[in-house]
Amino acid sequence: MLTKEWNQYGYNPQLDLEFYRAVCIQHGFPLHMHDYYVICFIEQGLQSFSHHRIKHLTPPGGLIVLNPGDDHTGEPADNKGFEYRALYPTPRHMEEAVFEMTGVTGKLPMFSNVRIDDPELVKSFRALHLSLNRETAPIERESLLITALTQLIMRYSEIYAPSITVKKDHHAVQQACRYMHDHAAEGLTLTEIAKQVGLSRFYFLRVFRDEIGMPPHAYLESVRINKSKQLLETGLPLNQIAIETGFSDQSHFTNCFKRQLGVTPGQYLLEIKNRYKFFLVL
Repeated sequence: MLTKEWNQYGYNPQLDLEFYRAVCIQHGFPLHMHDYYVICFIEQGLQSFSHHRIKHLTPPGGLIVLNPGDDHTGEPADNKGFEYRALYPTPRHMEEAVFEMTGVTGKLPMFSNVRIDDPELVKSFRALHLSLNRETAPIERESLLITALTQLIMRYSEIYAPSITVKKDHHAVQQACRYMHDHAAEGLTLTEIAKQVGLSRFYFLRVFRDEIGMPPHAYLESVRINKSKQLLETGLPLNQIAIETGFSDQSHFTNCFKRQLGVTPGQYLLEIKNRYKFFLVL
């Protein structure tokens, strides 16, 4: 149950992207517009907004998409209030996404449906929103942005990606894998890796997943965890291992290690020591 109004504004410098999260119980936004896109989705409660003098209701899981210059309001639909998350891509973000898909420059998508019900798309934007102010590798955050924006554009704008079949570009994928192994300690981005293999980020994401079975950021994290296991056996301090395997800090390293292996690096190291003692006894 929502009992208190609050709001949180954020900005992610890597993606140059503003984002917002709030609970509105009594507060409403008067008629206004923005010079950027607005993408928001409702977490709890029922939201109401007007757009071009038409009233819309947005339940939990509902998505709102507004073009630059679209007039709109925003308010609780009842006295229970609502909680929502919002992202504010600029025209530049959208131009880049269109270019990734089509190779055409200077073209902006326009969305005629301001109220969308698409659970898969909401899941993509929620994952992106969550990544913006938590420990997330740069390559994962960038991948989430490209995936969410291109999904939105392909499904709900007048712009379509060319009808192409993703081919198994074995050489490019293997080259990318080698590059990630060789540069795992660096803060790799999707842009950097895709450029190395001569593919757009949009196409690279598709062809990599098609051949390897996982997105590039998941592959890179696996490479880093495997290297960290080797370093743990040498006795290096955890903070140094985190740096040498490309994690932002020891906390980020520990969280990723536990998520992937089910134990913390310290627990894994203790198991190694116990195993070593067992062999000495034998």
